[in-house]
Amino acid sequence: MKIAGSVALVTGANGGIGREFVSELLKREARKIYVAVRNEKSLADVLRSGDPRLIPLILDVTNQDQVNGAAASAGDISLLINNAGYAGMTGAMSSDALEQGLREMEVNYFGPLRMSRAFAPILAKSGGGAIVNVLSFLSLVTLPLLGTYSASKAAALSLTKSLRAELAKQGTTVIASMPVAVDTAMGAWSQQPKVSAFDAAWDTLNAVESGELDVHPGEISRNAANSFVADPKAVQARFSALLPN
Repeated sequence: MKIAGSVALVTGANGGIGREFVSELLKREARKIYVAVRNEKSLADVLRSGDPRLIPLILDVTNQDQVNGAAASAGDISLLINNAGYAGMTGAMSSDALEQGLREMEVNYFGPLRMSRAFAPILAKSGGGAIVNVLSFLSLVTLPLLGTYSASKAAALSLTKSLRAELAKQGTTVIASMPVAVDTAMGAWSQQPKVSAFDAAWDTLNAVESGELDVHPGEISRNAANSFVADPKAVQARFSALLPN
């Protein structure tokens, strides 16, 4: 699909990748962008440019009533970017694994599920459009250091594939974006080289326009994906060595 002239909704629009999505959508001449955030206090910064194409939405993707309200308010979108995410930095045997794991599943899995179900009819009316689920390279491999987060992203990848199959008949493209650690507050746990938030957004939006279904944004992500395809067991073995304290 073409981004120029489109109407987009970005969840987690106040985060590092979310801000870059919004900025790049403006540059690519989207007609309107709904910027969705949980905290009203963060809106002032997101709307600082004063661009009239930015429409604020208060939205917690774990709250079904707010999701329904967003669908009622943003009934003209053609591009849904499920970018909101949460990482509890939790191993599967950590003392707070259940608490953090439930939160990660609520945001990272059930959030995109709620949003996709609510907006699928709207996308159908727009001619199909596209859904982007911002996932992680940890959708493919498990990092015990972030064990419950890895599980939530693996579940979200499975969901993405199911949505892709079910929504194909209405012409909706469903894209999985799977970067390695991104240089944002959420990615601060990693001391390894990171993908820039700009590259994560840029390459993902390129995939929207080209129709690429599984995108690994940034050169580091592409190299990791190529290594995984060549020898998935070796990649998983390296990741498995990173254990929680």
